[in-house]
Amino acid sequence: MIFVTKFDGRKQPFQKEKVINTCLRMRASPGQARAVADKIESKLYDGIKTKEILEMIFRYMKEYRPEIAHEIDLREAISLLRPKPDFEQFVRLLLKEYGYQVGISQIVKGKCVEHEVDGIAKKSEDIIYVEVKHHFNHHTYTGVDIFLEAQARLGDLVEGYKSKINPIKFDKILIVCNTKFSDHAKRYADCMGITYIGWKAPEEEGLEQMIEKKKLYPITFLKDLDRRTEAKFGDVGIVLLKQLVETDIEELQERTKIPKNRLKGFVKKAKEILKK
Repeated sequence: MIFVTKFDGRKQPFQKEKVINTCLRMRASPGQARAVADKIESKLYDGIKTKEILEMIFRYMKEYRPEIAHEIDLREAISLLRPKPDFEQFVRLLLKEYGYQVGISQIVKGKCVEHEVDGIAKKSEDIIYVEVKHHFNHHTYTGVDIFLEAQARLGDLVEGYKSKINPIKFDKILIVCNTKFSDHAKRYADCMGITYIGWKAPEEEGLEQMIEKKKLYPITFLKDLDRRTEAKFGDVGIVLLKQLVETDIEELQERTKIPKNRLKGFVKKAKEILKK
């Protein structure tokens, strides 16, 4: 049995199905995904790092999807977004694509104290308190403390509404983050009726699946995008590749001061990624 070394040093048996699923998420066909997994399986050695496996996936996937040369790992790309305002804007756009009406962050008074609410969303008849959490280390787990704090805030906000301190009658909590949740956190959330979106959570409707389904790739998905240029895009509200290709080049150049030839290069690569 071949063991794989994870980012945190833990070792787990190699699971071929994980490689196949990663390839499928990168829009490979089932046959292509299995072919890539077969190649990687033939080159394994005991203790191989997950990062090396991911690099092999990108290398072999280029044979089937040349545009992948313009991409980085989606999980890493999301972690590279600035927490504020970029990731919060990313979450708002994501939720809107899935039928939510979402407002920007604001201060709302509870019965006891004021609370900074990352977003107020509406879907059907529900008014939802949105809590957004971002980790630069995409291997970090989001723990139960986030859910405990959100539940406490909701209680104070609800009491604030009952006391006529604020006019918003919150019904639910939605926690969105870019990493996995701990099992403890998910158990508490399920027990308390807290909705959550994170990496592979919920299992069949995780953040990565929501992104892939509607091609809501972050601007940081572009391989050669440096931090300074990313910040210029973020400063004018461009956090998705879709926004990049839909914005007039002249207007974008005026707003970001990024040289037009560079912008054209980014747009060309973004279109190649999105057309597949």
